[in-house]
Amino acid sequence: MIRGIRGAITVSADQPDEILLETKKLVTEMAKENRIDPDAVASVIISTTTDISSAFPAKAVRTLENWTYVPVMCTHEMDVPGSLPLCIRVMMHVNTEVAQKEIQHIYLNDAVKLRPDLLKKSQVEAK
Repeated sequence: MIRGIRGAITVSADQPDEILLETKKLVTEMAKENRIDPDAVASVIISTTTDISSAFPAKAVRTLENWTYVPVMCTHEMDVPGSLPLCIRVMMHVNTEVAQKEIQHIYLNDAVKLRPDLLKKSQVEAK
């Protein structure tokens, strides 16, 4: 069965090095917390808020060990007034037998504000 695994992270500025580093951090954490084998990943969609345009976050995913052939695509998020700025969102489609309620969605940096209801206890304590 394919499940969607969500994640999001913010950056402090539209700087290529930071975008790539933070995207790598997010995807690595998503994979670790959900015990994801890259061969089980059907695809990854990455969106950024429109204030991020200096780098393709997908490039960071392709540099991860064994992720070279995972299909990854970038797009821009809707530009809604008042939305969280400088945000990178990831939707990973993974073949897994894990129940929907057991999936660990990962929100880092200021992105914890997006879904406080899904934060793990360790994320709440680290805030």
